[in-house]
Amino acid sequence: MNVVTKNVALPDGRIITLETGKLAKQADGAVMLRLGNTMLLATVCAAKDAVPGTDFMPLQVEYKEKYAAFGRFPGGFTRREGKASDYEILTCRLVDRALRPLFPDNYHAEVYVNIILFSADGVDMPDSLAGLAASAALAVSDIPFGGPISEVRVARVNGEFVVNPTFAQMESADMDIMVAATYDNIMMVEGEMKEVSEAELLEAMKVAHEAIKVHCKAQMELMEEVGSTVKREYCHEENDEELRAQVHEACYAKAYAVAASGNNDKHGRSEAFEAVREEFKAQFTEEELEEKGALIDRYYHDVEKEAMRRCILDEGKRLDGRKTTEIRPIWCEVGYLPGPHGSAVFTRGETQSLTSVTLGTKRDEKIIDDVMNQGTDRFLLHYNFPPFSTGEARAQRGVGRREIGHGNLACRALKNMVPADYPYCVRVVSDILESNGSSSMATVCAGTLALMDAGVKIKKPVSGIAMGLIKNAGEDKYAVLSDILGDEDHLGDMDFKVTGTVDGITATQMDIKVDGLSFEILEKALNQAREGRMHILGKITECIAEPRAELKPHAPRIETMRIPKEFIGAVIGPGGKIIQGMQEETGATISIEEVEGEGIIEIAANNGNAINEAIAKIRAIVAIPEAGEVYEGLVRSVMPYGAFVEFMPGKDGLLHISEIDWKRFETMEETGIKEGDKLSVKLLEIDPKTGKFKLSRKVLLEKPEGYEERERRPRREPRRPRGNE
Repeated sequence: MNVVTKNVALPDGRIITLETGKLAKQADGAVMLRLGNTMLLATVCAAKDAVPGTDFMPLQVEYKEKYAAFGRFPGGFTRREGKASDYEILTCRLVDRALRPLFPDNYHAEVYVNIILFSADGVDMPDSLAGLAASAALAVSDIPFGGPISEVRVARVNGEFVVNPTFAQMESADMDIMVAATYDNIMMVEGEMKEVSEAELLEAMKVAHEAIKVHCKAQMELMEEVGSTVKREYCHEENDEELRAQVHEACYAKAYAVAASGNNDKHGRSEAFEAVREEFKAQFTEEELEEKGALIDRYYHDVEKEAMRRCILDEGKRLDGRKTTEIRPIWCEVGYLPGPHGSAVFTRGETQSLTSVTLGTKRDEKIIDDVMNQGTDRFLLHYNFPPFSTGEARAQRGVGRREIGHGNLACRALKNMVPADYPYCVRVVSDILESNGSSSMATVCAGTLALMDAGVKIKKPVSGIAMGLIKNAGEDKYAVLSDILGDEDHLGDMDFKVTGTVDGITATQMDIKVDGLSFEILEKALNQAREGRMHILGKITECIAEPRAELKPHAPRIETMRIPKEFIGAVIGPGGKIIQGMQEETGATISIEEVEGEGIIEIAANNGNAINEAIAKIRAIVAIPEAGEVYEGLVRSVMPYGAFVEFMPGKDGLLHISEIDWKRFETMEETGIKEGDKLSVKLLEIDPKTGKFKLSRKVLLEKPEGYEERERRPRREPRRPRGNE
């Protein structure tokens, strides 16, 4: 067994160890990564040949966390790991987006990357190590790959940038970004921040890249020691260079004319491009097309791409006729849907989001039970992308990884704008009705509008924009595009989404498909994005300038109370009896939890009377009974010697038969008092030894004229039988 290890130092001195040759030796590449007591196994396997007809990179990345890694049992009936959580999907997307652009363009064999968390101590964050582990597994394999790469998290803690911070450090961070890069180039950025400047984001990316260079250097050395610098040979494409030249010569000028026509209709433009290809194909017989049709399609795609890019670089003309900095027409409307607690339509060009907001109580919180993260989430954002939004005739089959990723970006953009002490649980749902360009950024804009329409007191409105880039290798000329179309994303070199308020950036996501992208270009893209964001923000505030002063009439009302910690049990009652009873009697929803040494109670209902009644009951519970005070009580039980009356929630006192009326009663039947009756009683005294309460009703009644108090021996309470009698 030839085991090879390589150590990688983080800027703060912590050591990452990469080990290969010990585990999973039948995989094409396998590396166990260790940082402290956190251990990730990354394996990679690739098919020897491509499936015939495949003209894309069939890469599948999976990230899985074992509950045993943190000494926990999985939830559910089966008590075993199930489908991937949102967190695991988001982590594998980060790795996929960094790896995918670095496989050779003509490599089409199926590649499977699996990353498994086998050990964790709750100190170091495993998701920031997954990219390095995956790249190292590819590095020690013979699979063709243009890496190595690495991925690091950069957080700003107390004004200082920290690479791969711990869970504890993240609690006080105001910036959280994940950066992936090769030794030479940034490949991917994603993260959230609390209104930082463009310069601060760039500085964080530079800090990340310096750390990544160290990781890449270590992987290069590991490749040398393992002997995996020579990669396998493959032939996944059969080309006909004569046909390629023929397609270019016959179609380029016509495709360029379509690209320069300025047609802002997506489907009309697509049909025009398709017509050029079909015109070329018309010269071939069906037999010839069966042999050459796929090649013609591939070569024409390259022609279309070149025509679009050259039109932008040489003439500054985009596919829909806009200038590089121009934003498509925007219209928006709030309150479009009467049923939800807030709603909005946001349309930018041919991209449209219909977004709703629902306000709920603590019971509506999302319960999080991941391996390393347990808790609740009060702000939810769900993104749906039905096929009809792009005119596709197919069924919608649940939520995919793309929807989860796009929804997460929009959620990160908006969530910090909701005040931390906002009492409502908030759910934002964005349904994309049209798509040609960034629908996640439309979700951010529509989400801002819908939140303000719902009366959610967000700190500031947020807008978002997607930026693109056209830059040919070997050329200094480049173009940064604002508010990119779907084709500009597909045929371009960068998809850079930026969201923020008037005061700074709140979230970002960037994917780069070209080598040699300088920080100078990134700075230009960020500054151009800010101008676009401010333009879109202006359109949003024209529609609705600030959150509505009042909630919609049908939205739930929530009041918050704070009580001393020692009263929490009294409000809940044995087995939840008291709090459940209050909810049944008032119709309000009541929740209580201990936060920082005091009880926080939320009372929610659709009408104010129910809330006020619940508040009165809770105040009665937490109030201290005072002798001499008069209370409205409820008869809970009747005994031969008197009645037990609940005069405050959870507090019963004895109303002796002699204290019911000035008139003398021989039996309780004569009094007419029965269980469930409501009586006004006065608390006469509290026994200092037993804490029992003595009540009286007669002192509240007018004393009969000529009444003389006669001494009489108090009626003895019957002895309670022993348990065995």
